Amino acid sequence: MEPTCRAVVDVTFLRMDHPPRAGGPALPDGCHLVCRDAPSVPFYRYLYDTVGGPYLWWLRRTLSDQRLGMLLSDPRVSVHVLYLDDEPAGFFELDARGPWDVNINYFGLMPHAIGLGLGQPFLRQAVDAAWRRTRRGLSVNTCTADHPRAMRTYLRGGFQPMRTVRENWDIPLRLGMTIAEHLRR
Repeated sequence: MEPTCRAVVDVTFLRMDHPPRAGGPALPDGCHLVCRDAPSVPFYRYLYDTVGGPYLWWLRRTLSDQRLGMLLSDPRVSVHVLYLDDEPAGFFELDARGPWDVNINYFGLMPHAIGLGLGQPFLRQAVDAAWRRTRRGLSVNTCTADHPRAMRTYLRGGFQPMRTVRENWDIPLRLGMTIAEHLRR
């Protein structure tokens, strides 16, 4: 069995049952969004590791390149990259493989883009893109390992919490992840 380190997190599942009103916050000047259908595995890993590294995003790191490539090439999965002055500043991933909702699997900004006021307009871009793929609803989750403002951003963006569950994550040591002290219980 592979050596692991345990993290204990509270995961909150949120959903949105109706599209938000028109006219949400726009991305500021110098920002644009690009949908990358079937991005390359190295580019995706760069986005995932850079955005999620500080927040213990680890599940996709355990996938082989082949499995990750298959997931990314599924037409029901899309990756949207936020660019700030022509450099990646964040990304979100939409997953429409479920029977009902579109799930925002991953959403976040790169460290250099945090604190610039991009969170709310970027989330609105994700919500609008997701509603273009469904008429039933959106879901997302956040946890105590995420950025401290993540929950507030989702609530301000129109999501409603459905439930919170405590999860024990056994994270493989080979990933080299740093587990914050407050998650070690």
